[in-house]
Amino acid sequence: MAKTLRVLAWAMGLACTAIGLFHVVGGNATIPGEADAGPTLDSLGRFFGAIFAGYGLAWLWAARQDPVPATAVRWLAAVFLLGGVGRLLSLAVHGWPHGFQVALTVIELVLPPLLLWLADADERASRERRTPGAPAAGPSLPDPA
Repeated sequence: MAKTLRVLAWAMGLACTAIGLFHVVGGNATIPGEADAGPTLDSLGRFFGAIFAGYGLAWLWAARQDPVPATAVRWLAAVFLLGGVGRLLSLAVHGWPHGFQVALTVIELVLPPLLLWLADADERASRERRTPGAPAAGPSLPDPA
């Protein structure tokens, strides 16, 4: 499970950084059906592209740590989930977006629970490597003697 977490963290980091930079460079042309959305949305999209690239860099930072920090994974997964919830809110208020956006919504709602479940896998594996045979769950109680 630790390897799965690390692979997913790297994949999230690379994908989000690339997508963010794609939006910074491409502006409105990167949004399906919105190439002529105007300068205000172009400015907004490029700004959020930079933020998303930074979010991807945070995933890459987490993936490079040994062990991958569970707290960082939880926060980053929660932010991704919040993005999916925002898309659901948009769907409820404005209706169905482009099909590609629907696919992204599914990813943003399905992947975070998996990441939250795996969040401490690398920390657990690291503890087990340091103390072979020790129980993987939580700190031990002091000896009363």
